[in-house]
Amino acid sequence: MSKPDYYEVLGVARSASKDEISVAYRKLAMKYHPDRNPNDEEAIEKFKLCAAAFEVLSSPQKRALYDQYGHAGVDAGGGGPQFNNINDIFDLFGSFFSGMRGGRQPSQGADIRCNLTVDLHEAAQGVTKEISFRRHETCNTCHGSGAKPGKSPERCPYCGGAGRITQSTGIFSIQTTCPKCRGEGVIITDPCPDCRGQGLIQQTVNREIKIPAGVDTGMRLRMQGEGERSPSGGPPGDCYVFISVKPHPLFQRDGQDLICRVPISYPQAALGAEIEIPTLDGREKVMIPSGTQNNDIITLKGRGMPIPRRSIAGSLHIQVYIEVPRKLKPEHRKLLQQLADLEGEHTLPERKNFFTKLGDFVSEVFGEKAEKKE
Repeated sequence: MSKPDYYEVLGVARSASKDEISVAYRKLAMKYHPDRNPNDEEAIEKFKLCAAAFEVLSSPQKRALYDQYGHAGVDAGGGGPQFNNINDIFDLFGSFFSGMRGGRQPSQGADIRCNLTVDLHEAAQGVTKEISFRRHETCNTCHGSGAKPGKSPERCPYCGGAGRITQSTGIFSIQTTCPKCRGEGVIITDPCPDCRGQGLIQQTVNREIKIPAGVDTGMRLRMQGEGERSPSGGPPGDCYVFISVKPHPLFQRDGQDLICRVPISYPQAALGAEIEIPTLDGREKVMIPSGTQNNDIITLKGRGMPIPRRSIAGSLHIQVYIEVPRKLKPEHRKLLQQLADLEGEHTLPERKNFFTKLGDFVSEVFGEKAEKKE
């Protein structure tokens, strides 16, 4: 009886990718799993057949042999699937049956890192950006087989294509991974010149990522499944995008709050005035109360950076400072001199308090010294 076509067993096209093969196998394995079909021999046979198809088609080297020679390419010499009982399947593909039976779990692919810089307005509003990063993809020259075009992987002579060797010690037998083919069952004698027999080649990948409003420097976003592929058939790794926010010429960020230092003149501070300030939404006017002091702060709640995944935002703190002119026009100097004379006659409360304390200090310190000299 001829064996069924492995592609038909999994219900995938002959051009299917490794990920498509894994997805198809997972669905069928869950459908025919013995724990879900107790005492159903037909389901168990289908379960074994799906596992055999997956073992061959998930390996680039074995798949290349199968595509070229059919079952004869992987079965001769023991290179095809070696399942003595159903526990062998659980051990080899344990990661697909989480929660049903334990088994050896194929490792996840490696994670990769990508850096992305945005400006403050993009961080405040949220934005979709295109990023580029490098990861290993299937080699287009050898289509993942690792062999030079026109050549095929050869069955491993050390293990006969089984991918495992058995060592006997007395009454015990120990099965280990073949050291020559590293469990693949095949070796590459004529490697692909582009990927050097790896079947994978590093390439630049472009993806779009949505940056949520309110991100800050040091935050990272996860792109699931965009990392390196697993060498053992497990899930791919993830790509982590690390965010940096550019410094802004007007705003200083403090968590979700923003601080903006705005210069005002002495008359504006003394008399009060309406001034124009910058915000994330554009220019806006605010009132400076009369008697404003240097470094006083006016707080606008909800006008800072949005808090990620929440409908509230921080505050915008306007810190005013009194700017003293370095050069004066004659008329300005005349008016300021009149103001100085007026202030001399009517001393300001804080200044009067300061000079009172200064007089007491001088009398106490220097008065004591004068008495000692006498």
